[in-house]
Amino acid sequence: MAGFRKLNFRNKLIYSLNLLFALLLIVAYLLPFIPPKLSSILSIINLGLGILLAINVLFMLYWVILLKRQVFLSLLCILIGFNYWNSIYAFNTLNKNRNITDSTIDIMNYNVRLFNKYKWIDSDKVPQNIKKFIHKQSPDILALQDYYLHESTDLKEFKYSYKQPTKANGKNGLAIFSNYKIIRTKNLEFEQTANNAIYADVVINNDTLRIFAVHLESLKIVPNVKQLQNNDQQKLVNRIGKSFIKQQSQAELVAKEIKNSPYKVVVCADLNNSPVSYVSRKILGNRLQDSFKEVGQGFGKTFDFDFIPLRIDVIYVDKNLKPIKFKNFDVNYSDHYPILTRIEI
Repeated sequence: MAGFRKLNFRNKLIYSLNLLFALLLIVAYLLPFIPPKLSSILSIINLGLGILLAINVLFMLYWVILLKRQVFLSLLCILIGFNYWNSIYAFNTLNKNRNITDSTIDIMNYNVRLFNKYKWIDSDKVPQNIKKFIHKQSPDILALQDYYLHESTDLKEFKYSYKQPTKANGKNGLAIFSNYKIIRTKNLEFEQTANNAIYADVVINNDTLRIFAVHLESLKIVPNVKQLQNNDQQKLVNRIGKSFIKQQSQAELVAKEIKNSPYKVVVCADLNNSPVSYVSRKILGNRLQDSFKEVGQGFGKTFDFDFIPLRIDVIYVDKNLKPIKFKNFDVNYSDHYPILTRIEI
């Protein structure tokens, strides 16, 4: 307190703000352990964990320049969250072991936004561009969220597929495409939602993998900061909070299926949430690892949200599998960006 009293009025104000953002950062660290049903509004803070870290870094630099001991507030808070850093920004060096062998497979995850069915992008070539992109990357297994079930979107280059609409006789849903034989499939059927999750058991050489395609409850927000600012903030917060509560039930259902799987598991998911969140932690459990954290680089942005590098699309792989490559693709055919990981079986 003595140090605080010696600050001038401006620095007292700045330090007060520093205290607020340091507290919010600590809360964000704790939220992955708290079910959204108990704290749905607070859970929104998780989406801004990277921003909170950046703000606290700026406060720390400010006090360093002034040679003030207030620097230790943000420094301590940042160090407490050391285990979260790699979820926000992967510091991995380039992995040289990237060659394709008989024991490696490439898995791609992509929310294709219904192949631009409603013309969000002013182009008639989006479906063809998505198909050309996938063909060029040539993944062995492909999981798609917001898949539009139509002859024009079928990917016939894959030998096997499992497509599942969210509603009976519907056209929108999830799909898993594979160059390896699919021997079993299941729809997890989320209740009272337009989202769902599926899995397919894929035989690869002498092994079998259970591949999940997951699309957790959408937040139903426009990915534009200015437009969000013009919304009724209370209604916006309430809507996001309700989505987080639904996500909890959905993630717990997926986690149960993962736990009961007799095969090694790969989860391709659009979390509609931060990878540092309750739902992410629930799905990862003790069995899976985040392939981006293991072998990715940088922010790993997967969602087009102005200047904020959000990573809400993930590929989680069994700890008995070895990720050796992770790549983000900067292609603008959807509001999401595709991701790919190479794993060694």
